[in-house]
Amino acid sequence: MPALDVVDRQQQALKHVLWATAPGVLAMFWLYGWGVLINLLLACTCALLVEAGVHRLRRQSVSDASGLVSATLLALALPPYCPWWLCVAAVASALLLGKHLFGGNQNPFNPAMVGYALMLVTFPQPMTHWPASHGMDLLAGLQQVFGLHGNAPDAWAQATALDALRINKSLTMDELFASHPAFGHVAGRGSEWVNLAFLAGGLFLLHRRVFSWHAPVGMLGSLFVISLLCWNGSGSDSHGSPLFHLLTGATMLGAFFIVTEPVSGAKSPQARLMFGVGVGVLTYLIRTWGGYPDGLAFAVLLMNLGVPALERLATLKQPAVSS
Repeated sequence: MPALDVVDRQQQALKHVLWATAPGVLAMFWLYGWGVLINLLLACTCALLVEAGVHRLRRQSVSDASGLVSATLLALALPPYCPWWLCVAAVASALLLGKHLFGGNQNPFNPAMVGYALMLVTFPQPMTHWPASHGMDLLAGLQQVFGLHGNAPDAWAQATALDALRINKSLTMDELFASHPAFGHVAGRGSEWVNLAFLAGGLFLLHRRVFSWHAPVGMLGSLFVISLLCWNGSGSDSHGSPLFHLLTGATMLGAFFIVTEPVSGAKSPQARLMFGVGVGVLTYLIRTWGGYPDGLAFAVLLMNLGVPALERLATLKQPAVSS
């Protein structure tokens, strides 16, 4: 009975995670249009089929919602209107290579980030085609996703704010915000609201005690501190303000839905805090000096490798119990 209670609590927590993505999904739908929902439908359908196939081969019943959660997070991380095969390949590789290859419940790497990173390395061009604000209508979106050669709007894709900042050589931050369509008030246009929506969902999960505060606070705190230390005002060599990095890209999605993944993440509170700090620092370093505009996936996977060391370090830091 106690084991069943633990399983029930885990499944309930996964359902809370799915519900908590709703504000971010609505914000992304408002910003990008139908491509977000198309991604979700493709990813969740693929996840259900993969999970059913694997469990059928193992002669097990399908009762775990973790695959659906990974597919949902991966769909939200992928560019809306990406080719259908890219979404399917990302979800299939995430579940097969990131989860079931290790038995299904003891994976050392975050499955969603495995699928995302693999697609980013293998197919970098479609993975960087993010749509301009408000995207396309449903018919044009379906034509774009399934390659039906419909009349896509002119210049439907544009560089993201992170990408534009990374390749900028001459414009000041003030000039970028004034002239580049990807920049909004303090961060990426529209992504400010998307990140605030995922923040709201993350605070709901904290309120429901689905996870502790250690990993999210560690990631957001370290990202804030390192971006503040490296901030050079509005000069052309500036790497963006702390507020820019907190409200651009997948920051809040990563802080509350990715680094808190219970299987591949750290277990003790101190190790979770160090795990989040490491993800935040690595995300900034990859964003600023790496080859990819948003380094969250690689930062998470690299810190997954360090989880055993973090757990040992946390054990060493615990005060000795007097006899």
